[in-house]
Amino acid sequence: MPILDRQDNVFILDLGGDENRFHPDWIASVNAALDEVEKAEGPRALVTAATGKFFSNGLDLDWLFAHADQHQDYVISVHELLARVLSLPVVTVAALQGHTFAAGAMLSLAHDFRAMRADRGYWCLPEADINIPFTPGMSALIQGRLTPQTAHEAMTTARRFGGNDALAAAVVDRAVEEDAVRRTAVEIARAQVGKAGPTLGTIKARMYAPALDVLRNRTNPLG
Repeated sequence: MPILDRQDNVFILDLGGDENRFHPDWIASVNAALDEVEKAEGPRALVTAATGKFFSNGLDLDWLFAHADQHQDYVISVHELLARVLSLPVVTVAALQGHTFAAGAMLSLAHDFRAMRADRGYWCLPEADINIPFTPGMSALIQGRLTPQTAHEAMTTARRFGGNDALAAAVVDRAVEEDAVRRTAVEIARAQVGKAGPTLGTIKARMYAPALDVLRNRTNPLG
């Protein structure tokens, strides 16, 4: 399960050491960590990291197929998490040490900045290959955070971006050696701890208002 730690003014949320799929309990744990970050006072920022082969492999499809009657509520909870991270009133940095796929890639896009391992691991939106269409909220998030050309390629071809390719396409902000991923993310976050607060939250809410409105649509989240 995700664990929240703190290094001075930088909170570090470690998502875990397996595929870090979005099981309902996992989502609840991440939200509890975000509660703690939001309730804290003073300068602060957030780094979201993981250990092992994966940053996150996205939705927990096994759980979803076993609980098909909860499909819509599950999608709403995923959308709410993405919207929350996108509008969090602190600077956020995703440290992508491993594969970052599907909803895991979307979670990374909800962060302000991303540092990715350069030599191994992929960032990918595989929905076109696995025949699962993006929800309107997911589409809005991706298109709000990537250039039109990169969003089109990522969404329609399911291209797997390595670290250097992801940097060239502005999917990530840094591509570094494996042992520097988390350190780089913390350095980025530490430089921005003074931005935390309501003003930053308002800036993000207005900047990404179209995506946030769609992500928070509880009436017809599946389109």
